[in-house]
Amino acid sequence: MKRATPFILVALLLASCNGWIIQPLPVNPPTPFLPFTQTPSVFSPTPLIIGVASLTPTPSVATLTPSTTPFPTLTGSAAPVTPTVTDTSTPPPATLGLAIRPLSCNTSADFSHGMGEVTNAFILLKNTGGIQLTNIKTTLNVLDPGLQIHPDQSIMTAALPVGYQVTIKLTADTTTNSPTPIQVKVTSDQGEFPIEGLPSCTKIGFGSPDPAGLNTPIPSTP
Repeated sequence: MKRATPFILVALLLASCNGWIIQPLPVNPPTPFLPFTQTPSVFSPTPLIIGVASLTPTPSVATLTPSTTPFPTLTGSAAPVTPTVTDTSTPPPATLGLAIRPLSCNTSADFSHGMGEVTNAFILLKNTGGIQLTNIKTTLNVLDPGLQIHPDQSIMTAALPVGYQVTIKLTADTTTNSPTPIQVKVTSDQGEFPIEGLPSCTKIGFGSPDPAGLNTPIPSTP
């Protein structure tokens, strides 16, 4: 008998440890060799889009750029402004004035109106106030009136401007051979004026002014 080799002895010794001489095959066969598998890529929940604009537009903010165009220059020749001084004081009220002057008076006869003796008076009216007089009524009153009213016993003057004068001839029916004092009454739209008169008119046909200047307003003489 040949001598056992050391390798065989070691194998027998190892087999005797679990009571098996020949070790049984394992129940689960070994996993066969599989080829190398590449780890799959993990995708993020947020898709990655390359080259596509965002779905939510970004609002654009308008920028106001001031215009660099200068404003037009207005040129012109303006006249210098002269300051106007306004008088705010209240002017004094216009005065009312009328000078009544009996120039003369005389007696005569007026048969054209069915009258005998009449008295004539020549009255000068001068506007010495600050306003024009209108609708001036001048009336001759006598102390010894006759039976009738003479048509020229009252005379109307439409207007007498400031600084003007007028000569008026008035006639009244009077009693023959009786002293005849006279009075002159003047009224207008602006008021009533003082009564003026003469003590007697006994002169016949004396002191009569030029008839061409009667009842016509003219500028006052100094």
